[in-house]
Amino acid sequence: MAQTMRGLNLFIANIRAARVGEAERLAINKEMANIRTKFASPNLSAYDRKKYVAKIAFCFIMGYKQDLGHMEAIQLLTAQKYSEKQIGYLAVTLMLTENSDLLRLVVNSIKKDLDDRWDVVNCLALQTIANIGGDEMAEALAPDVHKLMISPTSNNFVKKKAALALLRMYRKYPQVIPAQEWALRIISLMDDSDLGVVVAVTSLVLALAQDFPEAYETSYQKAVDRLYKLVVGHQYDSRLYDYYKIPSPWLQVKLLKLLQYYPPPEDAALRRMMEQVLATLLEMQEIPRSVQHNNALHAVLFEAINTIIHIDARSSLATQSAQLLGRFLSSKETNVRYLALNTMAHLAALAETLDPIKKHQTTIIMSLRDKDISVRRRALDLLYSMCDVDNAEIIVGELLNYLKIADYGLREEMVLKIAICCEKFATEYKWYVDTILELISAAGDYVGDEVWYRVIQIVTNTEDLQAYAAHTCFNYLKSPTCHESLVKIAGYILGEYGHLIANEAGCSPYEQFQTLHAKSNFCNANTRALILTTYIKWVNVFPEIKPQLMTVFDRYRHVLDSELQQRACEYLALAERPEDDELLQTVWDEMPPFPERESALLNRLARKHGDTGDKRTWVVGGKEGMKDAQMMRMKSLKRVTTSSTTTASPSRNRPHGAATSVPNGATDIMAALAELDMSGGPSANGEEAILRSPDLDARYQKLLFSDSGLLYDDVQMGISLKSDYRMSHGRMRIFFHNKLPTALDSLTAIIKSPQHDHLTFDIRQFPVTTVQSNEHTMLEVEFECKELFTQPPTLHVSFLTGSLTSLVLRLPVVIHKFFEPIQLEPQDFYMRWQKIGGPPREAQVFFPIALKRGDVDTLGQQATITGARIRCLEGVDPNLVNMVGAAVVYTSATGKAGFLIRVEPSREEKKCRLTVRCTSDNFALALTDYIRDLLAAK
Repeated sequence: MAQTMRGLNLFIANIRAARVGEAERLAINKEMANIRTKFASPNLSAYDRKKYVAKIAFCFIMGYKQDLGHMEAIQLLTAQKYSEKQIGYLAVTLMLTENSDLLRLVVNSIKKDLDDRWDVVNCLALQTIANIGGDEMAEALAPDVHKLMISPTSNNFVKKKAALALLRMYRKYPQVIPAQEWALRIISLMDDSDLGVVVAVTSLVLALAQDFPEAYETSYQKAVDRLYKLVVGHQYDSRLYDYYKIPSPWLQVKLLKLLQYYPPPEDAALRRMMEQVLATLLEMQEIPRSVQHNNALHAVLFEAINTIIHIDARSSLATQSAQLLGRFLSSKETNVRYLALNTMAHLAALAETLDPIKKHQTTIIMSLRDKDISVRRRALDLLYSMCDVDNAEIIVGELLNYLKIADYGLREEMVLKIAICCEKFATEYKWYVDTILELISAAGDYVGDEVWYRVIQIVTNTEDLQAYAAHTCFNYLKSPTCHESLVKIAGYILGEYGHLIANEAGCSPYEQFQTLHAKSNFCNANTRALILTTYIKWVNVFPEIKPQLMTVFDRYRHVLDSELQQRACEYLALAERPEDDELLQTVWDEMPPFPERESALLNRLARKHGDTGDKRTWVVGGKEGMKDAQMMRMKSLKRVTTSSTTTASPSRNRPHGAATSVPNGATDIMAALAELDMSGGPSANGEEAILRSPDLDARYQKLLFSDSGLLYDDVQMGISLKSDYRMSHGRMRIFFHNKLPTALDSLTAIIKSPQHDHLTFDIRQFPVTTVQSNEHTMLEVEFECKELFTQPPTLHVSFLTGSLTSLVLRLPVVIHKFFEPIQLEPQDFYMRWQKIGGPPREAQVFFPIALKRGDVDTLGQQATITGARIRCLEGVDPNLVNMVGAAVVYTSATGKAGFLIRVEPSREEKKCRLTVRCTSDNFALALTDYIRDLLAAK
């Protein structure tokens, strides 16, 4: 293109040949004047328009503002030649902003190019959308970009650009992207055969999953499956995606990070796959051959360790990770040391024991003196996270020594962390007071008000500490230099507890007054106001120095500060009252203990770290911060109710902190089964509608009483199953048959159990993601009945056949699948019936029945009872219309329970009486309701 525009080449050469800025400006102004004249000509050719717009774009890049050429650049967007369209898009991208009024004229051209069959034109349009953006453009073009991304006819590089353009629009204007509606379709692209597409789509999913975790939870399985194929199965094109013998490290890092946005999986099969992947990644410890190899290796390795810690910090893999991190702490590379400290702080915040980390305590302390400030900051985080009762004195002592030479940017955070460690892990209060006062003396202006607030709270609430604290504070006041925060603490504590040391040598009331008053002259108005309060308290407890105190109050009546003046006048009026007046003693009595409340230091530290925008379920910086972050994340994923607390600083009027919590109610089995839904409809949340139709319902009802059969069938796919149940366990194989003449892609099959605590499952074999025509794949799953459950599990299936198809089907896994029929002789039946007795082991219910040809459908009821795995006993009831049965229900949590039933239909009343007696007190009523619904449905 450049060779065909000689005028442009000559113009650029002249600009570069200019030796001074003035010559350059003259050349550009001359050319712009010429271009302005040419644009006014009605006979301007497309070639000239392209050339002149290119010159204007070059000048704009040089830093010269341009007020012409915008309309001509927009006209080039509609050109048929690629070279003209390319220059137009380049100029528009450079010279128009998202707030430009001309942007509306571009939208239609971009929309047309998005629908073009030429892939290169699609890419130009996508690039412009991503670079310029704008809320109007995003709102108008987001559906077209999404359509281009999911289209089966789009080339891979178009899909990549479309995914990244959507990511750009979502980050800037999230309201224009219907993320929840597009969730399944976007996630399905994670199964694409091209890893470049998968990398781009995973970047998009990473952003969307943080804001819509429930809608994108299917991506978890996709991420595990893709990692397994990459790391264990080596299913990728090594010529394109093998980077120094590491399969697509960028994709691995993104997928591992995605796994950390969700709690560890409950599915044992997924967990086994993840553990195998992570174990394989930990073995990648070969010696790097180059800087690039080193960067890729450590990027994957450290993200894998973070994932291991997130899943289970007590596992053997976590112990292996701690040993590996210990070696990285002494690495010669700054980046590796930084990552090792950062990851080990993550481990320390979650680990049950800190022993593997304490082995490297000396190396970590030495990292405080690293030449790189970022490494020093991470070392501080790690020392804070690994501090406990055993090593608190050592770590706090080292931090205090380092505080005197630490960077100014670190000191405020160090003060907070030292204060928190002192409070949490102090074995004796005297050490706490000495350390905090030394901290305030050393840190000075970097000590926030929360620190001395907390000191006063603890001293006030600890009676044995008050005299020692008063003596220690008084000694600090005697030093030639005393920071103002120390003066505040000393003023408050001496005002409350100075009388406890008044009889000691050198601590008389007059000496306390003289020492404190000498420091007050160098303090600000707030500190002097606090000291005035100390003086009025001394008027109450030290009458011998009242004249000196009255003199101070009288002097402060004439200061310019209104707060100090008013306070001095009020205190003087109180002090002048008669000595036998009880008002002074009542008002200035010793402060009561503070109510127990959360430390304000933790809140201050949390605010200082702020929001990083990364919503993974872990944060670095101490167990409290970790627990809070996890609690908030679990609340959004699992709706866990947490408690909240408030804090306050010490003052004359101290509001009490409030703490509220909502406990999780225990689930009662009788209440859980009170409203049995045999239809297996959607859960109470109503998040996903279960597919229902007469054919589906008929197949489902048939499978309730059979162990194999067809569950779903249409022109695209057939789903059948075979199952086998023994006591409290069951195994089911679900077959997916592709009935199309083409391949079926991105097959995803997920099982969800609404009552996972009662009915658990373990997937033994996942189906393949691509099923060829007239072939099938299988999902094998094992179920375990722990307690009686009411809702059957659901099967969530999605697949691509040009468009995305999504199905939610009920699985015929109900409680009677875990029954076992029992054969009893008549005498045995009556003996057990009498032995079980009445309530609560007996339950009885009446329900209406439909007559068949004017009579009771005895055969139908008997078939239902037999299909529900309950043995129908003959010769027990003399009335042939009645039925009796016996069975055992197996649950792994509560054991097995035998039960007997008696069905007594009445043709005259068109009713049926059902009586159930069970050996378990909790099961009788639930089983009665269940069997009633079976018979009523029949």
